[in-house]
Amino acid sequence: MTERADAAIPEITAFAAVAQTGSFTKAAENLGTSKSNVGKAVQRLERRLGTRLFQRTTRAVRLTEDGETYLQAAQTALDSLRDAELALAARRDEPIGRVRIDLPAGFGRLLLPSFAELRKRYPRITLEAALTDRMSDAVGEGWDIVVRIGILPADSDMTVRKLCDLRLGLYAAPEYLARHAPIRSVSELSVHDAVIFRGPNGRLRPWTVQDGGIVREISPSPVMVLADGQALVEATIHGMGVSQILDRVARPHVDAGRLVHLLPASDVDGPPVHALIPLGRRMPSKARVVLDHLAEQLRPA
Repeated sequence: MTERADAAIPEITAFAAVAQTGSFTKAAENLGTSKSNVGKAVQRLERRLGTRLFQRTTRAVRLTEDGETYLQAAQTALDSLRDAELALAARRDEPIGRVRIDLPAGFGRLLLPSFAELRKRYPRITLEAALTDRMSDAVGEGWDIVVRIGILPADSDMTVRKLCDLRLGLYAAPEYLARHAPIRSVSELSVHDAVIFRGPNGRLRPWTVQDGGIVREISPSPVMVLADGQALVEATIHGMGVSQILDRVARPHVDAGRLVHLLPASDVDGPPVHALIPLGRRMPSKARVVLDHLAEQLRPA
């Protein structure tokens, strides 16, 4: 039966050690094994290659011409493997490489400015982010981290880390409020224009509000329906009407004077925010630092 032509790494390592030391005994000492094991490894390699690599005498071990040719290639291959091992070790210790993140549209734009600081801290990380309100296939599409707002799908292929809780409030632009009657109670919302969100399930999302100590749902007649969370925020900023927005998303617009927080007493607890991470492998440092960054950004003030 013909020997396979491909050599095992231990055989190549043994051959290179003998060639470098000129001795089976010294090679065995350097490799932490026995002279017999080194000799057998070299013999297996010679059988695979179909040639003698060493001239053996009682006084010396010398490379044959074929041995010299093979040693040059073996040393190049072993050096490349050592370089690769060092590179992989560095990647484990220092966050390096691409991290793919799937974020809800409006929420993602809230986090985007913070990624500049993340890049300063970890300049060898490349971020690839999708900002969308569709329910992507976290595993099938190869995301490293998927951020979800609300009820999570039953998915045994993901592990979950809670990032924060949200509040839901009513907001409108100063321009809209200047053109319409003031809003002093929940009951007065019925005469105002409403911008409503259509969820991934296709249903219009009602407003949930506190009204006189009672939490209830109201379904205002919309002047605009949007299935994109960021578009809903922008439509509200441009004076289309009143909308219910997540507090974390609305806050920078309120601080900038683009939105007004209406009836704060009517705010209700909103959905939680979770990060989903694929199971089945150890999380690389590049993904871990991004996940920790998201948690830090969303930590309660």
